[in-house]
Amino acid sequence: MPQNRRARQEQADARDVGRTARRSLAQLGWQRVAVAAILLALALYFAFNSWRLPLLRDAEAALYDIRAANFAPPTDTDKRVTLVVYTADTNRATGQISPVDRTILARALAQIDLLGAKGVGIDVLFDSPQEDDDALRASLKAMRTPVYLAFADNRTNPEAITYEQEQDLRTFMASAQTGVVKPASILLETDADGVARRWPRQYAGLPPLLSLALTNGSSDADARFAHYTGPIRYRVPTATDRPVFDKIPIDLLADPETAPLVAEAVRGRYILIGGDFSDFDQFDTPFTRTGNPVSGETRMIGVEVHASMLAQLLDKAWKAPPATAIKVLAAILAVALGAATALVQTRTWVLALAVVAQFALFVTVPFLVERAGYDTLDLPATGWLIGWLVAFTAISSSLRAINAAQREFAQGALGKYLPRSVAAEIMRYPERLSLHGEKREIFCLFSDLEGFTKLTHAVEPEVIARLLNEYLDRLSAVVLEYGGTLDKFVGDAVVAFWGAPIAYPDDGERAVRAAHAMYMAGEDFRKSVADDVPKIGRTRVGVHFGEAVVGNFGGEGRIQYTALGDAMNTAARLEGANKTLDTTVLVSREAAERSGLDWFRPMGTVTLRGRRTPVDVFEPVPQIDESRRKLAEEAVSAHSAGEAERVNALTDTILESAQDDPAMMNLIQRLRQTHKGESYVLG
Repeated sequence: MPQNRRARQEQADARDVGRTARRSLAQLGWQRVAVAAILLALALYFAFNSWRLPLLRDAEAALYDIRAANFAPPTDTDKRVTLVVYTADTNRATGQISPVDRTILARALAQIDLLGAKGVGIDVLFDSPQEDDDALRASLKAMRTPVYLAFADNRTNPEAITYEQEQDLRTFMASAQTGVVKPASILLETDADGVARRWPRQYAGLPPLLSLALTNGSSDADARFAHYTGPIRYRVPTATDRPVFDKIPIDLLADPETAPLVAEAVRGRYILIGGDFSDFDQFDTPFTRTGNPVSGETRMIGVEVHASMLAQLLDKAWKAPPATAIKVLAAILAVALGAATALVQTRTWVLALAVVAQFALFVTVPFLVERAGYDTLDLPATGWLIGWLVAFTAISSSLRAINAAQREFAQGALGKYLPRSVAAEIMRYPERLSLHGEKREIFCLFSDLEGFTKLTHAVEPEVIARLLNEYLDRLSAVVLEYGGTLDKFVGDAVVAFWGAPIAYPDDGERAVRAAHAMYMAGEDFRKSVADDVPKIGRTRVGVHFGEAVVGNFGGEGRIQYTALGDAMNTAARLEGANKTLDTTVLVSREAAERSGLDWFRPMGTVTLRGRRTPVDVFEPVPQIDESRRKLAEEAVSAHSAGEAERVNALTDTILESAQDDPAMMNLIQRLRQTHKGESYVLG
């Protein structure tokens, strides 16, 4: 049985969640739902494809460069690869700049062959005929060491070589090629920002890349690099005086007298020959932004880039990229975290910590993956951040729209009981609407429609409902117009108060003005009723100022914002006293003195039903003649002092103009009956 109850409860909870979701979607509207869905789709796209998007690609590249530079492996001088370079001094000595002198290259090749190099790669294009080409060809044909000549074509590298130059290059290749002298591609590709980060593609029609050609067929070969386009592994020297690769000026090696001095740097090594010029064949690398942490170099000559690729191949340092499925899951997770963060309702500082933690995770994970030896070149760290932000924006915007709709609905509902300005303020500052009872000094108002009970027996229920709705609508509109809080309707009675949930300095004035306006609205209502409806009585109103307990009261299922206490009861008794005193609106002294109005004429002192303490009451009459008001005040004052003769004299004077004023006639009668100053007790 407990399991059945639990299952039913779970089903009920699921239905509640479904209803809440449907209601939220309805409040959001299909247009906003569509926009949110599009934004979430864009978030996923950004989180997965940031390396393909221009602005994000630059940010991803910058972060990758930081990772690559920070985790670049330190190394002592590599004893497997040596660079032989043309320098500015070489050009000055030979008198040639572009193309470089080929005679000195021919002599250097002869010495390299004698010293027993393992292989030679030449990163110099022979794309224009020169007078010393025969000497170079003769040296190449005499080589026993494998030599790979630089090759490029106009199709894949139009910036490096023209079509005509390509034809000259092919002619030279054909004339120099032997069993050990072959072409190799020296193509290096850079990203959109000009940085050489990855191995170039192996295009159809091109010979193997220089590093692949040098190791082809040997134990150094690694088939995984045949179509590898992952990151080039750049290394850093362990000390400034021990570079990653030995670098020998070509003129030093070309001289038979000085070549033996560098024999150890040639024997058994791969020799890469190229130019080392400040304004030519220079490449940006991941160190360009960060600087080499040891040497401080920021750019790298092309032949050294080839050397880095060759050393990577020799070390078999092939980096596997994360599986596509993992990248997809990571993108989904980033977007889901952004959406979930937007949905969470918690303290601001907790939310801020969560956001910082998530951003730190997005930035840190690629560093950890890089450190673990994986390829992070296309890992979308910035994409995760942008995807998170877009998802967060999409969901938070949707929630704001839903909240706005709910607030509008709630404000509309509050607006039926509170002035719109007060309702709006409470929506902005909900804490101002006390969720528990609190003592407040308020102006309380009760109204009643004279003879309504008899009317219910005289007409059809449908007519009663229509009349009552119209009447209450008019009176509640007056309450709200004057800034009051509608407490409740009790049949035809309206209960309202001023001073809660928000108090204003002029609450008393607005309460009294509202009381008078409600009476006038009741009179207008009487005149508007059809002739076939029995005569409707007057609207009577009572207003009092005092302390009451105000707040939300009720059970879990339903609560009501209301006021309780003696002040409310007194207002109700004042409303009832109108019938006995022939008045329409009665205001206690406590309320009248705090209203700031001069509308009042005194209606004496009365003891309300159910109370022992007498109450001084006043009737607001905005258009009263000042002399008549003063006469009434003097008569009530004389009565309070026990001056019976003066009371009689004053009331005689009042009688002359009060024949058509039932309230004043009633006051005169009460003053004469209680000439000793006692309170008039209401039954």
